[in-house]
Amino acid sequence: MEILKKAISRRRFLQVSGTGAAAGAAAVGSGGLGVGGLATLQEAHAAAADGATVVNKSICAQCPARCGIDVYTTNGRVHAIYGNAGHPIANGKGCPKMHLGTYILYDPDRFKGPMKRSNPKKGRNEDPQFVPISWDEAYQTVADRLNALRDKGESHRFGLLFGRGWGATDVGVTLAPFSKLYGSPNVGIGHSSLCSDGSVLAKQCTDGNASYNSYDYRNANYLLMFGANFLEAFRPYNNNLQVWGYIRGEKTPKTRVTYVDVHMNQTAAAADRALLLKPGTDGALALAIAHVILTEGLWERSFVGDFTDGENRFKTGQAVDPASFAEKWTHGLVEWWNVELKERTPKWAAGVTTLPAELIVKTAREFATTKPAIALFERGAHNHSNGVLNGMAIHSLNALVGSLFAEGGLAYQMGPSYGPAPADPDEHLDDYAKSGPHKDMPRIDLKGHEDGYLMAKNMMQEIPANHLAGKPYKMDTVMFYMTNPIFSSPDAIAWEKMLGEVFVIDTSPFPGETAMFADLILPDTTYLERWQDAPTYPFQGWPLAQIRTPAIKPLYDNRTFGDTLIEIGKRIKGPTGEYYAKLESVENILRHIAKGFESDPGDNGVNSFESWVEKGVWYKKPYHWRQVRGEFFEWDGKGWNSPMSAEDVKKKLLKTDSGKFEFKSSYLDHKRDWVLAKTGRDPAKFNFPHWEEPKYTGGGELHFITPKTAMHAEGRSGNLPNAIALQQPASGGNRQTLCDIHPSVARAKGIADGDRIRIRSSLGEITAIAHVTELTRPDTVVLPFEHGHWAHGRWAKGRGAHVDEITVNQSDRISGMANYYTGKVSVEKA
Repeated sequence: MEILKKAISRRRFLQVSGTGAAAGAAAVGSGGLGVGGLATLQEAHAAAADGATVVNKSICAQCPARCGIDVYTTNGRVHAIYGNAGHPIANGKGCPKMHLGTYILYDPDRFKGPMKRSNPKKGRNEDPQFVPISWDEAYQTVADRLNALRDKGESHRFGLLFGRGWGATDVGVTLAPFSKLYGSPNVGIGHSSLCSDGSVLAKQCTDGNASYNSYDYRNANYLLMFGANFLEAFRPYNNNLQVWGYIRGEKTPKTRVTYVDVHMNQTAAAADRALLLKPGTDGALALAIAHVILTEGLWERSFVGDFTDGENRFKTGQAVDPASFAEKWTHGLVEWWNVELKERTPKWAAGVTTLPAELIVKTAREFATTKPAIALFERGAHNHSNGVLNGMAIHSLNALVGSLFAEGGLAYQMGPSYGPAPADPDEHLDDYAKSGPHKDMPRIDLKGHEDGYLMAKNMMQEIPANHLAGKPYKMDTVMFYMTNPIFSSPDAIAWEKMLGEVFVIDTSPFPGETAMFADLILPDTTYLERWQDAPTYPFQGWPLAQIRTPAIKPLYDNRTFGDTLIEIGKRIKGPTGEYYAKLESVENILRHIAKGFESDPGDNGVNSFESWVEKGVWYKKPYHWRQVRGEFFEWDGKGWNSPMSAEDVKKKLLKTDSGKFEFKSSYLDHKRDWVLAKTGRDPAKFNFPHWEEPKYTGGGELHFITPKTAMHAEGRSGNLPNAIALQQPASGGNRQTLCDIHPSVARAKGIADGDRIRIRSSLGEITAIAHVTELTRPDTVVLPFEHGHWAHGRWAKGRGAHVDEITVNQSDRISGMANYYTGKVSVEKA
């Protein structure tokens, strides 16, 4: 380890350190020209073209982590990317995906300017016959369609769907206001129901925070992970690798890890214990762990409370008088015990999960006694019809051991100190925006509607079925930003049918499947060519915001999405056009929001737009709140010294009706009638974490799991030969995909390693190559969500099969989360 730490040249050290990037031209002699403000950036581009090496601060876009990067440009070409040593997520390091930015930038198949479709026919086998057009024509074409819809009172028939939103410049100040100004509930439908809304809703139901958690891994002594592949596909991946090296190597005592999943992977192999359970049964395991914690008296009394006489009355199968227990920062514990937990023994859970009861008991005891401890979960646990219930049960373990807002525990993310945007959308609303017919129209995905998913944030996967049925209406025009739903959504074929009927605008710089159905291509720049802000995804709680700066001018006639939307907005009639005219550009937005740093400088000295560009990141430690043995304190500038009242805790931290962690969810209780009607759940326990058998889809006998690998890059690596080669051990090579199948199943079906197999669900069938291995459960086949493109570029096309073509569209009724991992398939030799 020490040798690796020292194996860095003086040249490289100077390049990534403040010494190498602090003084503009003076840094050239030490190996790189540092970039300061816009003028310096322009000079740097010119210098790079003349042979100097420029080191540009920016942000990676291979996953949501937002790692700071140093981008090296010489003679006008980007040739290297390293982690920014001054960025607290990257810390000068990078994951296996970080270098892919250069491949994306120079992808020969990317779109090189705006185009329109000349072939009216649409389909997989139809050539769009795109022809180049000017940006003015492109903008005006979109604006004319939108203005015409608004004139007819049909503005709701325009939708703007997006995937990875980054910050104010592409979503908060540009995209989000477009919905209210133009007048469409369908502008701003995000991909979160295809990502991790199950996690968000589980937290909202229990502690009142509709968000992902931040984690203090470095100070935790125990990690209990459910379906969150920490070392392959969990954010922030780069920092996770760094943290793992510390907590499992340098730290004393070493952090103990128990990992729960359905197949062996990097994290399971590296953990102290791997528990491979039946898909969809994570909640049963969590309930049994809670049962052990209570029956053995292992809960954290300073946070949870205790029996008034100090005697533990939690006995298996026996109800408890609620009056005998005085709760402190939790609500409904005894009621939860009485209606659910008292029967959820390890023996019961063993029958549900197939895990040995003794391992469940051992895990529960370790988790409760090795503090600080964190129970974390993600898609593996909540991508099921019972996903929110699973998540609520897992998150409740954190309350039982007192980990919420504690050192070595988990909390929530603070936002950056941004200044105001160049304009206020509320000052640019006309009468149509305030009271037009769109006000009475539900969203096309029926999010927030009695007939749809009342409590969901987004329901992107429901859009094609609703449109095709005219329920509640038909869409006219749909624009896409950073999402390719034909490839990424369940029942992908339904999207093809829908997009064959509507006017499609795609902003991807890549020729993906959705782009092949587009009527208009308005290609975005790649992330190394654009300005953009990006507040951190939940990390360690304290506020952090990074800036993406162009390492080079755009190679082709592409324009950043934020600027494209501003230009379209300028052409919308009335005050909407005035609002976007005031925004002016993405760069102008960045300059405005950076003014907030003047009164709240970052720990690294960032106090202006120029210093933000120079450093690449603004951050301000520490996290402002801390729970210590059941008492809450707020940071006073010197320490967590200011005691918080119960009202303060309710307002800032535990944002539930009770101001406590709620085992009995008031959030669900507010929607009691709808929840009971739509789910058929038991009225006595519907708003408690409880066990519910998942509803499996597909009609087969084997569970079908489609995980992401470390090289996934959110689909952006599909046409990169380097990434494809690195994926081969996990996903296959020679234009094939590998499906893990257990030896016992392979023998029974006459399948040998390397055989071509047919995988069938109720939607259809795909083929893959059998990888016979004991690394998966006998009842589960595993085919990574990676290949199977029929578009996206020369290296992406024709490489194996796409899993979403046979993934049935089913969603959790509470979160609206797509149930990617609830499918079952049949497998046979092809």
